Amino acid sequence: MQTTSKLIFSALAMAALMPVAAVAQSYPNQGYLVDSVGRVVGSATPNQCWHTSEWTPAMAVEPCDPVIKRMSAAPAEQVAQAAPAPVAVPPPVMMPMSQRTSFSADALFAFDKAALKPEGKTMLDDLAVQLKGVNYDTIEVTGHADRIGSAAYNQKLSERRANEVKSYLVEKNIPANRISASGLGETQPVTQLADCKGPLNAKLIACLQPDRRVDVEMKGTKPAAAQ
Repeated sequence: MQTTSKLIFSALAMAALMPVAAVAQSYPNQGYLVDSVGRVVGSATPNQCWHTSEWTPAMAVEPCDPVIKRMSAAPAEQVAQAAPAPVAVPPPVMMPMSQRTSFSADALFAFDKAALKPEGKTMLDDLAVQLKGVNYDTIEVTGHADRIGSAAYNQKLSERRANEVKSYLVEKNIPANRISASGLGETQPVTQLADCKGPLNAKLIACLQPDRRVDVEMKGTKPAAAQ
C-alpha cells in the first residue's frame, strides 16, 4: 500500500513539474527568472513569472504572460489611411494681350527732327518704368509722319524717330531683342484731308499734329479673368 502511494505521489509531482520543464526547454532564460536547474520560476501560474531586466514584451511566453503573448502573436491590423489624391491645379488660361501707347511726335521731337527732346526723354523714362512691371513678349515701336513733304522723306523721318525711341528704351535696360522699330511714313494719318487745308504755315502744321506720332505697342499674354 505504501509503495502504491509513493508511486501515485511521484506521478503527481512529475505531472506538476512538466509545464515548468517544457517552458524551460522552449524559452531558456529569455527574459524570465529561472531556478538552479534552468526552469522558469512561477511558470506554472499565469502572470506569476519573474521578469529580468532584459525582458521585453517580445519575449512573452504563454504560461507566464498569456495576454501579452497572444497580442504579440496576432498580427496587428494596419488600417492603411489612403492619402488624399493631390488636387491638380490647372495651369492658368492665358489670353493674348496688346496694349498701345501713342506719343505725340511734337512732345518727343522738334518739328522735322529725330533727336529726342529733354521732355521727350522724361516721357520715355516713365514708359520704361511701366514696361519693367509688365510681362510682355514683344514691343513694337512705330513712327508716323504727316503729309508735309515728300512721301519718301516722311518714310525715312518716321523710321529715324522709331529707331531713336527704341535706342533710348534699350538704354533703360529694356531687352533689345524684344523691341522692333519701323516707320510707316504718312500712310496712316489720323486727320482727314478735309480737316487741314491751306498753304504750308503754322496753322497747317498745328492741324496736322495728330499725324506726327510714335506708337509703342506691347504684345504678350495674361491670365484670363475668372468667370
